[in-house]
Amino acid sequence: MLLVLVLGTRPQIIKSAPIIYEALKSNLELKIIHTGQHYDYELSQVFIEEFNLPEPTVNLSVGSGSHAYQTGEIMLRLEKHLLRDKPSLVLVPGDTNSALAGALTSVKLGIPVSHIEAGARCYDMGMAEEVNRRLIDHCSKLLFAPTLNCKKNLERESVLGEIHLTGDTMYDVFLKFKDKADRSDILERLELSNKEYGLLTLHRAENVDDPTRLKSILEGVGKADMEIIFPIHPRTANRLKEYNISLERSKIRIIDPLGYIEMLKLLKHAKLVLTDSGGLQKEAFWSQTPCITLRDSTEWVETVEAGVNQIIGADSEKIAKAIRDVEEKYESMKEKFIVNPFGDGYAARRIVKAIESFTNIK
Repeated sequence: MLLVLVLGTRPQIIKSAPIIYEALKSNLELKIIHTGQHYDYELSQVFIEEFNLPEPTVNLSVGSGSHAYQTGEIMLRLEKHLLRDKPSLVLVPGDTNSALAGALTSVKLGIPVSHIEAGARCYDMGMAEEVNRRLIDHCSKLLFAPTLNCKKNLERESVLGEIHLTGDTMYDVFLKFKDKADRSDILERLELSNKEYGLLTLHRAENVDDPTRLKSILEGVGKADMEIIFPIHPRTANRLKEYNISLERSKIRIIDPLGYIEMLKLLKHAKLVLTDSGGLQKEAFWSQTPCITLRDSTEWVETVEAGVNQIIGADSEKIAKAIRDVEEKYESMKEKFIVNPFGDGYAARRIVKAIESFTNIK
């Protein structure tokens, strides 16, 4: 039975890695199709190498562009491969344009779709990812919910596919590589000390493509009483140049994008993390590092309910206040990380077993 995995971005590679490991140990035949949505080495190939994953069989080389261009072009290029290969199931991880295009192409061809990270909801339809999630879930025959809250979201929406509460595959990856991350020398190379710096990531269009919003975020972050390490996304670096924003005199230190292992090490030893990434909110939780989310909503409400993630948005004064609050309450926050709602590290095993059962493979 042929299983096709469609991915195209850094987060999708991370989410898919443990499923690839499990699938290769099973009787499933796996084909990986990379859309090329992320094409920089630091955002794609480095993770394939770091996780020791097989090279994708196909790269559609779509590249960047508008949402309509990416989604449509992936569908056009993917269709011929699915028509030729006739897979029994197509697996799409997350909420990217690659995932949406994979789901829509498959369902239009009558090929069952399975969704990793099903049921995540932020209830902000202004976010492209929220639109993608909802469409994918309602196209899917198999829905793999990472948390109980995600499962309940799917039940409330009366999705037609089978819902499986599996846990989060990103937690599988975190557990597999956390010891290796501990051995990284990234702190020494950057001359950083434990819990004496903050970590910043910014990449979402609503933040970096709006000069007023981007400047407000960086102004607020720059008021921190600690150095802020900023592994910069290529898109964000381009916008800083375009908007003539300089951080040379601020406490924000720009560095090149990092691989997964180095990022985990920085995350674990940071005093706090400021991010607009969905995945990093969870990785901060598992690293027991307080998070300030630079968005107006989050799909990972579990971290907010635990009291270790603040949804702040882009207001500079609110960001500065949130940083001060974390510094003041840091010691009392440690006990809030104890209960983990994201599973036990065996999500991928459950997913592969569910796929085998669905396709009657033993």
